Amino acid sequence: MAGLSPKLPIVRDSADGYALTQTYTEMISQNLKNLLLTIPGERMMDPLFGVGLKKFLFEQQDISTYSVIHATILQQVKAYMPFIDILDIEFFGPNGGWSPNEGQFSPPEWNTDPNRLQMKIYFTIVPLGQQSTLDLDLEV
Repeated sequence: MAGLSPKLPIVRDSADGYALTQTYTEMISQNLKNLLLTIPGERMMDPLFGVGLKKFLFEQQDISTYSVIHATILQQVKAYMPFIDILDIEFFGPNGGWSPNEGQFSPPEWNTDPNRLQMKIYFTIVPLGQQSTLDLDLEV
C-alpha cells in the first residue's frame, strides 16, 4: 500500500518496507510536530525554521512564557505551513493552564513538574476543511 511520507520515527514495516503516513491529516500533524520541535538553526539551509520548544523547558511556566511560545508558533506556521489555521493552543503547567482564547483555567492534577511542557494545539487544515488536534508532552 502506498503512503504519503515516511512515518517518524522511522521503523521497519512488512507492508511498505518502512512505515508510511497514510492520510494527509497524519502527514500534516507530523510536519507540524517537526516544526515545533526543530531548534532554529538546526535545519540545513534554513536557519530561521523551527520553534524550538525544548528550549522553553527551563523557562518559568507562566503566561508570559506561554505568550512567547504562542506568538512564535503562529509566526512559524504562517511562514512554513500557511495551509493550516491555528484555532487555539492550550498550555498545561504546574501553575495552571492557559489558553489565549480562554485565559487562565485549572490544569490537570498530574502536571506538577516545572520542567515539563504540555500543550494541545487545535488547528484546521484549510484545503481539506478538516480540524485536528496535536498533543505534545515534553519533559527533561
